Amino acid sequence: MNVAGIDEAGRGPLAGPVFAAAVILDPARPISGLDDSKKLSPARREDLALAVREYALAWCVASATVEEIDTLNILQATMLAMRRACEGLSLRPSQALIDGNRVPQGLLCTAQAIVGGDASVAEISAASILAKTARDADCLLLHQAYPDYGFDQHKGYGTALHLTRLQAHGPCPAHRSSFAPVRKLLQRDSTSAAATINVPA
Repeated sequence: MNVAGIDEAGRGPLAGPVFAAAVILDPARPISGLDDSKKLSPARREDLALAVREYALAWCVASATVEEIDTLNILQATMLAMRRACEGLSLRPSQALIDGNRVPQGLLCTAQAIVGGDASVAEISAASILAKTARDADCLLLHQAYPDYGFDQHKGYGTALHLTRLQAHGPCPAHRSSFAPVRKLLQRDSTSAAATINVPA
């Protein structure tokens, strides 16, 4: 029985894609130390991600773009990324175990949502680690493309640093325009532009 664990990373940030991963572990090659990715140090996450990619029977990382997040909403975009990860596995799972309380629609196998599964189910822990490390790597690329925002430090989350940089520089193409802090700045800039255009000569 091929059981896939599925988890996401990046629902809360103000910028960047949302990532999801699906993993089918090999019972004959257990991986020690799997846990909720948030409880692990960055170095430990990277080491475990390498182990998962080497020893798992199958794994896949997928994402939903900023445009899809803004069009669908973050929940539906997350479900889309999870479905893509599951569909991208080289082995078809007989069951999917999903971290959280919702199951993506349209999966090609039975599925069960497990609250706190990233800390209690090895397959979901492995998926959590792959999704988190993939998203962190993407944030480093965002930092290279948009160095003014500090994506290498806050990873897109709404920290004081990020909000300060966002106020100073305005949103960049990587920001999610449907998220309130970004949307408010876009509305402010739009209002300011309209006022400038309408200033009497």
